Amino acid sequence: MNQAPVGIVIATRNRSASLARTLQRLLALPEQPEILVVDNASTDDTRARLARDFPTVRVLSLPVNRGAIARTDGVRALRTPYVAFSDDDSWWAPGALELTAKLMDSHPRLGLISAATLVGPAEDPDPLNDVLATSPLGPARDLPGTQVLGFLACASVVRREAYLDAGGFHPLLFFGGEETLLAYDLAARGWGVTHCPDVVAHHHPDPAPRDGRPAVQRRNELLTAWLRRPLPHVLARTRDLAADARRDPTARQALRETLTRLPAALRARRALPPHLERAARMLDGAQP
Repeated sequence: MNQAPVGIVIATRNRSASLARTLQRLLALPEQPEILVVDNASTDDTRARLARDFPTVRVLSLPVNRGAIARTDGVRALRTPYVAFSDDDSWWAPGALELTAKLMDSHPRLGLISAATLVGPAEDPDPLNDVLATSPLGPARDLPGTQVLGFLACASVVRREAYLDAGGFHPLLFFGGEETLLAYDLAARGWGVTHCPDVVAHHHPDPAPRDGRPAVQRRNELLTAWLRRPLPHVLARTRDLAADARRDPTARQALRETLTRLPAALRARRALPPHLERAARMLDGAQP
């Protein structure tokens, strides 16, 4: 049997029960993709459960938690031309990976597809779907769907060549809102990033909030700006966060963590090309 052109990478840590449910869904897909689980140094029974219940699934065990970079480790380990990302609480609809392969084959500049995401048992459309579908960047003649500069990692498929060319997810961000920076870097290298609503992913997140996630999101939004946006824009965003930090503990944590990482961000700073900066400003203006 020929290998499916789309493989799947799942980065996980200490969520063995959720991961097992996800793997059951993915193993039932008609495309029969190769699946690689990258374990971010779990301390629960993840590795034992994988060995016992899912012996056909490849596992890459990391000695430390590498955050989103675990996905890059997975992309390097796979040899499929296209790689779909799942989290341990998300999976792909039957036929979605076959469609992405056809879209990638037909559009050589296409670097990343952002899928439509259905959330929870009720399969409610993720609000992000409408934001992406109505992107003011519009379509491109040589790309399917609508051009975007953001996506949901667990509902995205990348061209392996493009992902590695752009450097993958940035190590400075670790986890949480890491997608925008990758979208910037793909587009800066000439790769298309689009939302294709006919490609569908399912996401069943834990309803309990994750400790510290709002602060991480704000931190990474500002670090992304420091890494790629013009200084006047960055300084204004930094002043806004500093003003919020006077009264908001979440903003104080975000500011503190941003300042800790700022020297590394300045060393890695690389401003967007002018045409992409114009696109980013257009999207800034479109945000609610």
